[in-house]
Amino acid sequence: MFTRLFILFLLFVGLAGPGHAQDREVPYWASIRASVLNMRVGPSADYKIDWVYRRPGLPVKVLRLMEGWRLIEDPDGARGWVVARLLSPERAAIVTGEGLADMRADGDDGAPLKWRVEPGVVGALGDCADEWCEFVVGNRQGFVRESRLWGAGEP
Repeated sequence: MFTRLFILFLLFVGLAGPGHAQDREVPYWASIRASVLNMRVGPSADYKIDWVYRRPGLPVKVLRLMEGWRLIEDPDGARGWVVARLLSPERAAIVTGEGLADMRADGDDGAPLKWRVEPGVVGALGDCADEWCEFVVGNRQGFVRESRLWGAGEP
């Protein structure tokens, strides 16, 4: 009897885990998992496609949940509905603002400059502290001011 209950528990956990990984309190940050993602005007494949994203890793803000669909906002402020399974809970950010953003060896203005990053560059977001965030672009890693990264901070 115990074995059967344990197997049922494992099946339940296995089925509930990945499928419900993004069922959480909104708003929250996510990133685009797919190489092609259709943004629709409503939460169903029956609605018209408003935009097509072709940029895996792009950060998005999830504003609303509805039966396998997510209302998102992109870095340009566009809003629409996407299929939840094509989003990743992995945090990402995009460089914003005017001019190049400094990527430093540590989260400090006095830390050695490693690279300069153009607005529009997308990367993986690490931990943020004291107005600086760890930012990884390809094989380059450093710290960028949080104010220059859309996808960092509270959604």
